[in-house]
Amino acid sequence: MKYSITHIILLFCVMGSLFAQSKVNQFLKPSDTLNKSRRNAVVISEISLATTALIGLDQLWYEDYPRSKFKTINDSGEWLQMDKLGHVFSSYQLGRIGANSFNWAGVDKNEQLIYGSGLGLGFLTAVEVMDGFSEEWGFSWTDMAANTIGTGLFVGQELLWGEQRILLKYSFHQTRFAKERPDKLGDGLAEEFLKDYNGQTYWLSANINSFLKTDYLPSWLNLAFGYGADGMLTGEPEDPLFINQNRIRQYYLSLDIDLSRIKTKSHLLKTIFDVLNVIKVPFPALEINSNGRLKVHYIYY
Repeated sequence: MKYSITHIILLFCVMGSLFAQSKVNQFLKPSDTLNKSRRNAVVISEISLATTALIGLDQLWYEDYPRSKFKTINDSGEWLQMDKLGHVFSSYQLGRIGANSFNWAGVDKNEQLIYGSGLGLGFLTAVEVMDGFSEEWGFSWTDMAANTIGTGLFVGQELLWGEQRILLKYSFHQTRFAKERPDKLGDGLAEEFLKDYNGQTYWLSANINSFLKTDYLPSWLNLAFGYGADGMLTGEPEDPLFINQNRIRQYYLSLDIDLSRIKTKSHLLKTIFDVLNVIKVPFPALEINSNGRLKVHYIYY
């Protein structure tokens, strides 16, 4: 059979793709022993990223607001605690990513937890201190408590079980409230994803097989418990400018998928699954809110 130029090009493309995938897989494979060059790269990268982020925040965010003497605030009653769950989520994920990065470098398990989660908590603490010197905000002890809880959720499970049986996940859907106050709740999907607490849901996603040890269910199937809130145009429950807020708490029960438990030999796919595992997979959900209303969602984001 005579090959055309097209066949030869396609053959080279396939071979190049397989070679590239092989190289990527080899690079992403965690080291069995301490790899000092990888460890140093992780340390330098994380410190550089954290420093750059803090400088960027100082110049692009805090620069627009007056500075003040260091002060603390009590904002525990704002946003029906959705902002606090955001802190728990952020510190959990930063700790997980930090520890996984050191695991890739072959660092000892205890050092993964100490340095990986410590860098995440240290970064969030630095941001909180910067809040303390801003006239607009202040150092929040409840934010710090939430940061500590998120880090503790990750580290505690590693020490207790050697794995993450209970994941902290996030989901989002757009709401009508952002259009009513885009300056506070975001203007457009990208901003609303971060700012509109009405559309955010935080989930504790527990792996069923890890607790029940059954062979009848897929190893990746999780049971998820969610918390959200609705009806909020401002953080304060009794803001005189927004007196008609119908603020309610929402509690959810749903299923989820732990993507990290899907079996694959591809370290590229494992990395992709690890990144996507912060998002709750859409499933039907049962909701009950603080007004006593029960609602069934055929699919919930």
